[in-house]
Amino acid sequence: MKRVAILAALLLLAGCAQKQDNAWLGYGEGDYAFVSAPQAGWMTGLATERGQTVQKGDLLFTLDTTEQQASRDQAEASLAQAKASLAQEEANLKYMQTELARQTRLMQARAGTQEALDQAENNEKQSSARIAQLQSQIGQMEASLSGAAYNLSQRRIVALTDGPVQDIYFRPGEYVPNSTPVVSILPPANIYVRFFVPETQLANVHLGQKMKITCDGCKPMEATVTFIASQEEYTPPVIFSVGNREKLVFKVEARAKGGLPIHPGQPVDVRPL
Repeated sequence: MKRVAILAALLLLAGCAQKQDNAWLGYGEGDYAFVSAPQAGWMTGLATERGQTVQKGDLLFTLDTTEQQASRDQAEASLAQAKASLAQEEANLKYMQTELARQTRLMQARAGTQEALDQAENNEKQSSARIAQLQSQIGQMEASLSGAAYNLSQRRIVALTDGPVQDIYFRPGEYVPNSTPVVSILPPANIYVRFFVPETQLANVHLGQKMKITCDGCKPMEATVTFIASQEEYTPPVIFSVGNREKLVFKVEARAKGGLPIHPGQPVDVRPL
């Protein structure tokens, strides 16, 4: 009876090994989008949680805006003051132009003096130069205001891609350094398979080749080989088996347009079409 049991176990192992010989083993993988803020600051609000699916434009989190709000208000006040000065100087220029025209007529009628005419011309030139200077300053101030408004807008971080939130690294009340990930998102289009081809079979794989992907409880899928490692490596522990534990393999990746409907880490079988 014991011999029968041993024989059955051997046949089962042989069957498993044969199945693995017919398919390359791999797993689902994903390229995560790590969302960070371009500026540092205290987190004041979190608008999402792990597992929630977000769409482009959805608010993810907010940072304190005290400094940025003050900078924008100051830029607005400076711009308003410069525009008021410009309006006053434009009115002054009209008066100077009127005075210059009057002095010119007096000189033509031999009723004025050259000194008064020269003074009127000089005043008109100075006013024109002052207007040009103010217009240049206003242009710079408008640029500064746009920059201040942009910095303020960057305190509200929105999603630029669709997908489920995978992890959150900061919570309200914590200080967030600039360019440090706060939320990670996995766009469905970024899910692919990574599998491992024995060195003896690598000649059968090439970029652009179509692959059939199967897994437990899912329909067969099709993907295209997009990456083949240039160096061999030992079989990763996640796919160790009696038959291939000591073999060297090459890492290969295959993707499908729009991504694959599997989960990162999910075991898959890969076969060439």
